Amino acid sequence: MSQESFRFRERLLANFYIAVEAVIANRLRSFLTALGIIFGVAAVIAMLAIGNGAQQEIMEQIKLVGVNNIIVEPIVDQIEEKVGDDNSQGEEKKKFSPGLRMLDVESIQEAIPGVKNVSPEVMVDTYIVKDGNRRSAKLVGVMPSYFEVNNFSIQEGKMFTKNNLTKGDPVCLIGRGVQTKFFSKENPIGKKIKCGNQWLTVVGVMEERKVSEDNIGKLGIRDLNMDVYIPIQSMFVRYKNRDLVTSSGLIQGGGRRYSGTESPAVNMGNLSNYHQLDRLVVQVEDSRSLSPTADVINRMLSRRHNGVVDFEITIPELLLKQQQRTQHIFNIVLGAIAGISLLVGGIGIMNIMLASVMERIKEIGLRLSLGAKKSDIVNQFLFEAVMISVSGGVIGVILGIVLADAVARFGEFPTIVSFSSVVISFSVAATVGLAFGIAPARKAAKQDPITSLRYE
Repeated sequence: MSQESFRFRERLLANFYIAVEAVIANRLRSFLTALGIIFGVAAVIAMLAIGNGAQQEIMEQIKLVGVNNIIVEPIVDQIEEKVGDDNSQGEEKKKFSPGLRMLDVESIQEAIPGVKNVSPEVMVDTYIVKDGNRRSAKLVGVMPSYFEVNNFSIQEGKMFTKNNLTKGDPVCLIGRGVQTKFFSKENPIGKKIKCGNQWLTVVGVMEERKVSEDNIGKLGIRDLNMDVYIPIQSMFVRYKNRDLVTSSGLIQGGGRRYSGTESPAVNMGNLSNYHQLDRLVVQVEDSRSLSPTADVINRMLSRRHNGVVDFEITIPELLLKQQQRTQHIFNIVLGAIAGISLLVGGIGIMNIMLASVMERIKEIGLRLSLGAKKSDIVNQFLFEAVMISVSGGVIGVILGIVLADAVARFGEFPTIVSFSSVVISFSVAATVGLAFGIAPARKAAKQDPITSLRYE
């Protein structure tokens, strides 16, 4: 190391010590000056943590509803029209529609390209009975594709076999909550439970699915841990199939006779739900084809249902991604607002440092007269400004993390403090101190030594 470089380092270190002494000597003023930086950094970290938490929650919602899914749900209210010819004398006649059924599933699979999976669902409110324990539950008739489109996997046991699916065997998969309630002390695989009036053999247990009450409200997702899943053919054979005519259906339909052109499964007078399926989920291979595929499905079902709009189509992922984009814009706005407080804090540092220069004119003149260079004076005041902003940044980071944790604990809102937000906010705080400390430092260095020593 050269002699000149060694002297430069010594002078720089001496200026740093002088700056430290000045900050310590004016602790209260330095702290009040740093408050703008402290609250600015804390606000940036807390706001970004809240935004990151919201983004993460949206991603979890997308996982819950599945990826690239199109949901088709029946509208249970029948559409009626007035027929005003002489024979009917204005009586109401219901439009014909076969409703949402398995034939629609087959048509979608065969006719629409780019469809990866189609998952029909039929749901029944029932109860589970075992060893004297009874609990209400949902019995869901599904195909194996249901678990793929919903990112739902088996934790124990196995999936339905081909024979189970075709013959309608009395087998089931149970949720983790059902296992905890009815099989807390034994392995449920191979055991039987009674669902409604049917005994079912447990062949598998699903993984635990954690769904918040907020997601249940927003996405219409139920607590899957208390569900029992059976092959959809088992549902039709052993529980419910609205595509068949029954004596009760004829009675409820008012004893109406059906002509050969009408569907007895649908036209049951005042029956509101004539759909064989309660839900239909179509998973496409490419997310870019979600909207076009939904449009094709809409036109296909409208044609198959004879123009009766007795179904509705939604694309949860597109809705959630739009919500995600909105949240991203909101995060930018929050970050900008929080960043303004950093700017205000920097202005506060500059004002205090300018006032400090005026108070310490004699000190500056004395240093200059004793051989200090103008660069030494500049470095001294820059060190003071950066020390105030850096110390404020450190306190602000700690306060921001505490605020984010408090929001998560007491506000029951997810927050995620990212390393990048800490680094960015701290870097901005240090930069603000440096940028706003330059003007006061230059003003101090321009003081004339003789005039400064005479300053009253």
